[in-house]
Amino acid sequence: MKLIPESNKLADYLEELNVVDYSHPMIQKKVAELFKRELSEIGKIKIAFEFVRDQISHSWDIQSDRVTCKASDVLFYQEGICYAKANLLAAILRSVGIPTGFCYQRLMIFDTPEDGYSLHALNAVFLTSLNRWIRLDARGNKPGVNAQFSINEEYLAFPIREEFAEKDYPTIFVNPNPKTIKTLENHRHALDMYKYYLPEVL
Repeated sequence: MKLIPESNKLADYLEELNVVDYSHPMIQKKVAELFKRELSEIGKIKIAFEFVRDQISHSWDIQSDRVTCKASDVLFYQEGICYAKANLLAAILRSVGIPTGFCYQRLMIFDTPEDGYSLHALNAVFLTSLNRWIRLDARGNKPGVNAQFSINEEYLAFPIREEFAEKDYPTIFVNPNPKTIKTLENHRHALDMYKYYLPEVL
């Protein structure tokens, strides 16, 4: 699938946002820890991706009712759903000058269409050294989910099943989708939110 940047200005993908609060001291401290040695651009992206994927728990996987949204809160509590984890990965990478955007898929929320659909968030990262974007999904691996860092072939958490009306959206957005952020900000119980209140389409 050909990815389509929402903006042709890479600087737009470096902006600090309310939910991508990379100036927060906690995020700055974590950035210093993650990148304490000299690393290439690709090396930084891989380390940041694997940190968010592996060290920040997905709320549903650990059956936690806590809702996080801002990148600094996701880091503090070490958990969040995909929308929140995408905010944190964007914050870490934008803080070191690596353009990072937001991408979405429409997926079945559980195992059958009757259970409903939801938007799933992931990130796109611009590789200056290769002059192109790649998508990375830091949702968190588990049995049946095996997202990996790759600069050639995509290894995302969820392959699209068109026969079930799932969809890949090609746009690389500068900001998180407003519906996803509003959902996080308006709910206090993550498990109910995840089961019943996630937006279905962009």
